[in-house]
Amino acid sequence: MSATTAQHAGYYVIPPDEVALQASARRARSRRTMWVWIGRAALLVFVIGGWQLCTQLGWVDKFFYGQPSGIWNSLVKLFTQGTAFGSIWENLWITVQEALLGFLLGTAAGVLFGIVLGSNRYLASVFGPYIKVVNSIPRILLGAIFVVAFGLGMFPKVLLAAVLVFFVVFFNAFQGVREVDQNLVANVRVLGASPLQVARHVTIPSAMTWIIASLHTAFGFAIIGALVAEVLGAQKGMGLIITQASGNFDPDTVFACMAIIAVVTLVAEYLITQLERVLLRWRPPNRSETQQAI
Repeated sequence: MSATTAQHAGYYVIPPDEVALQASARRARSRRTMWVWIGRAALLVFVIGGWQLCTQLGWVDKFFYGQPSGIWNSLVKLFTQGTAFGSIWENLWITVQEALLGFLLGTAAGVLFGIVLGSNRYLASVFGPYIKVVNSIPRILLGAIFVVAFGLGMFPKVLLAAVLVFFVVFFNAFQGVREVDQNLVANVRVLGASPLQVARHVTIPSAMTWIIASLHTAFGFAIIGALVAEVLGAQKGMGLIITQASGNFDPDTVFACMAIIAVVTLVAEYLITQLERVLLRWRPPNRSETQQAI
């Protein structure tokens, strides 16, 4: 039975040439994924192997730059023997908590202010200079102020992480709102939509791509904010462990902590990517995504 006859019969049969094309596309994606992972593994082996070789031959001083084998030993020691400030899991969880709370707080504030100021030119003109002034303040100075004002607890770490996240998300949300098609907004208003409905059904969905894009960078800034605040003053946390290791001239432990933080950041990046796929499911694939699918 031909495809045309099948359509008239109430169902559709995929032509053999289309089936072959889909199978070819799947094989191409599989080959591309395989080569991507091979390239990643080769790069990792090259960097770590070259690092180990250079330190073994004495071309690079491992006293200052550490050594992959020493970093591995430090990782084993951290997870088996713990630290002077408790188990590595306890300290890691404290840092992750600070970063996560700062990320959520900074994201919420950044989205809210970005949408409000992006939708209202008068408020943007009023608050704009002050936002730029605060954004120009060195983050380490803010961290020192927060630690002095609020002590060594979790709150100043969360606050500094939130500040770093806020500006990343705010500027993206602000620009995303400014990029919304004003003809579409005007048409919706003509149909009788309230400002809240315009924001809910037009402004926010249109700016969502910009907002989600900022989250990939924002969580990294949240981790940085938490670590910087812990370095300035803390009772527990990965930043405190890094500070102690640095003071003891122990680069292997410093790099080991950095590796742990990198794994946490990669996991967060994966979760944000999944969130992006859910929230932007309605969006047609862009050019880069289309190329990746081929």
